[in-house]
Amino acid sequence: MHRIMVAGSGTGVGKTIVAAILTTLLQGDYWKPIQSGDEENSDINIMKEFIDVGNHQIFAPAYSLKARLSPHHAARLENITIDLQTITPPTTMRPLIIEAVGGVFVPLTHKVLSFDLFKSWNCRWIVVSKNYLGSINHTLLTLDALKRHQIPVVGVIFNGEPNPDSEEAILEISQIPFLARLLPEQNLNSNTIQGYAKQWSPHLSNLLP
Repeated sequence: MHRIMVAGSGTGVGKTIVAAILTTLLQGDYWKPIQSGDEENSDINIMKEFIDVGNHQIFAPAYSLKARLSPHHAARLENITIDLQTITPPTTMRPLIIEAVGGVFVPLTHKVLSFDLFKSWNCRWIVVSKNYLGSINHTLLTLDALKRHQIPVVGVIFNGEPNPDSEEAILEISQIPFLARLLPEQNLNSNTIQGYAKQWSPHLSNLLP
């Protein structure tokens, strides 16, 4: 089974949208290990609107927490102890697209960061970077942390209008390839996702061995 980890330079950078596009593009299944926040507006419910649930499986999270906070904080508010031994990737014969939790340094417990657990799952990693003031620093720190821990990063996907100065700095300094771009969209729906899947397909054929 091939696994793709969709990580981000922070929270709210577009991981769910990218995960939906990759799930469609690669004819895969989707899983978010830990979900925090309002269930009605959760990433899983958003994913159900973005992809064809008749053709793709959306696996339930190991933990679904109510507060839109870091998992360790949200779990404490519900008097829940996150047991890392219970968080294991589901089995599927198709590519599994895993959406990370916030940024790579988000704590799952007071002792374990998200990437400490996720790096053991034999995934190929993609980092989503959204253009905003400070994104160069956040993206380079993320890529450097993954590199230092010998986590294989396939490339970067930029979210937002092109910003050559920022993007070229990130790519040159990190020496990580550019994969694709997600532009601002007024209406995000399944048609939008399918359109990006077709657009990205010729450039992302190397995601799976």
